[in-house]
Amino acid sequence: MKRSIITMSLHWNWNCILGKKKTSCRNSRKPYFKKIEYIKNKHLMKRILFPVAVLLLAACNTTTEKEQTPESVAPPVEPVVVAADTIRVDAVTSATAMPNHSSFNGTMIVPPQRHATVTLTMGGTVHSTPLLPGDYVKKGAVLATLENPDFILLQQSYLEAHAQTEYLEAEYHRQERLSSQEAASQKRFQQSKADYLSMKSRLEAAAAQLTILGVTPGDLLKDGIRPYLEVKSPLNGYVTGMTLNLGKYINAGEPVCEVIDKGETLLCLTAYEKDLDDLTPGRRIQFRVNGMGKQTFDATLLSVGQEVDAVNRSLEIYARVKGNHERFRPGMYVTARVEKK
Repeated sequence: MKRSIITMSLHWNWNCILGKKKTSCRNSRKPYFKKIEYIKNKHLMKRILFPVAVLLLAACNTTTEKEQTPESVAPPVEPVVVAADTIRVDAVTSATAMPNHSSFNGTMIVPPQRHATVTLTMGGTVHSTPLLPGDYVKKGAVLATLENPDFILLQQSYLEAHAQTEYLEAEYHRQERLSSQEAASQKRFQQSKADYLSMKSRLEAAAAQLTILGVTPGDLLKDGIRPYLEVKSPLNGYVTGMTLNLGKYINAGEPVCEVIDKGETLLCLTAYEKDLDDLTPGRRIQFRVNGMGKQTFDATLLSVGQEVDAVNRSLEIYARVKGNHERFRPGMYVTARVEKK
């Protein structure tokens, strides 16, 4: 049976080759070639998919091994529990406080006795100044010179009053001797006395004005009239807040500059009524300065304000800084704390 089928197949194919039965031959080849292509494609797919499957299995095994290694497994993290009473935040200032300490915020200041505002008793035009902001000056140093014709007239008035006072004083004493000898009338004696005392008061008034302006009357008698009014420093310290320049007219009472002596520094801190029990003069205060890292400094509580603010229930306290630091400046922000009783 098989042999007859093979013979028919060969005969059929030979007829197709010779060109016989073209229609039936063309139709009969389609299933045959489709089957061959299907077999070829099936083998090709097996040859492609098998290596791909092997690679995927290998990759899966590697990933599984890495996930199971102890190094890739993160150790469990224990939660950090912070006790509720360890750190407290002030409801008004938002400042954190330690359990056994009261915390304050504030600034550095200098005592009023070491902070001078230089103002003019007599106005004038700035003639010269050797200053720059931040310069250190000593007490009595010339900060600026001013031009003012009234200053020259004041000196002139003093010198004239001084000369007139000398003359009238001599005349008064002469009339006094004559009056005692009854050689002169009492009226003339009284008139000379009144003239002398009037001129003497004018002399003393002019001398007082010159003293306020920094001019010693004795030096004026010896050296003569000064053309310029000198503005001098009232204390040792650093010059700040300069408002003068050459040619500027400065009115009487107008500030020229400020001089700050940093030899003594205070802390002005804001405290609250809830902390009053821990605030007694003499208590030690530790503080840090903004911009100076974690370095801690010491101060001693001087005084506690006597009036509580009605809005935020605060009051001011003052402390004296122990020692001195070159970098300390008035106005620097500080955070301080005091140990509770």
